[in-house]
Amino acid sequence: MRALQVLSQVDTIACEDTRVTEKFLRSYKISKPLMSLHDHNEQGRIPQVLERLGQGQSIALVSDAGTPLISDPGYRVLQAVLEAGLTVVPLPGPCAAICALSASGLPTHHFYFHGFLKPKSAARQKELSVLKALQGTLVFYEAPHRAQETMEDILIVLGNRKVVVAREITKMYESFLRGTAQDVLASMIQTPLRGEIVVMVAPQLSGEEEVDLDALLRMSLGENTLKSAVQEVMNLTGLSRKDVYARALALKRMEK
Repeated sequence: MRALQVLSQVDTIACEDTRVTEKFLRSYKISKPLMSLHDHNEQGRIPQVLERLGQGQSIALVSDAGTPLISDPGYRVLQAVLEAGLTVVPLPGPCAAICALSASGLPTHHFYFHGFLKPKSAARQKELSVLKALQGTLVFYEAPHRAQETMEDILIVLGNRKVVVAREITKMYESFLRGTAQDVLASMIQTPLRGEIVVMVAPQLSGEEEVDLDALLRMSLGENTLKSAVQEVMNLTGLSRKDVYARALALKRMEK
């Protein structure tokens, strides 16, 4: 209710996508001038925003989903507004990371929100290696087309920790996928995820389960040739070709 009141009272609404915001405002019968403010034009909007605020006008900043500035545009404008000595007022609202974490079932007394990991696997693994020692739940945003690769890197670098993947938080198709990294990866391979995704990884526990090599091989052998399965599992686990190949052959013999 407070957000609706503010949106109905400000002079201008700066938004990530005017079409998305206009549709939202129309449903609440709010009509205000809209200003686009996104990653590609944010720096150029700063003089316009400062000029309007300097004239005593008020501007609300909204994003398409979640909380502005939390892996969304607005940081550069906010910094400029604060440096100009002007007032910034936060409004409570949905944030996918916090909503997902609160329902995850993972430890919440300590957590680290990292936002989006690097898009390339090598850089992503390097990031995860830095985060590995943190004693708290790790929270990431991820795009659906990279979710499976990210889970593979989590398994390689962080091990077979408990993982919760939340998608479409606060929306119609909200869902949670829970299990070990290995279990979640298998599910994602079988049914690729869509929508906006939050990945949460539990802290490392002493004596925590190691990667189940046999389970990974059986899963991969069910979809690939022996050679391809061995290569895939090598990539996932970092184990040597000799060890993986020997175990794969043993499993094949056991199945006969």
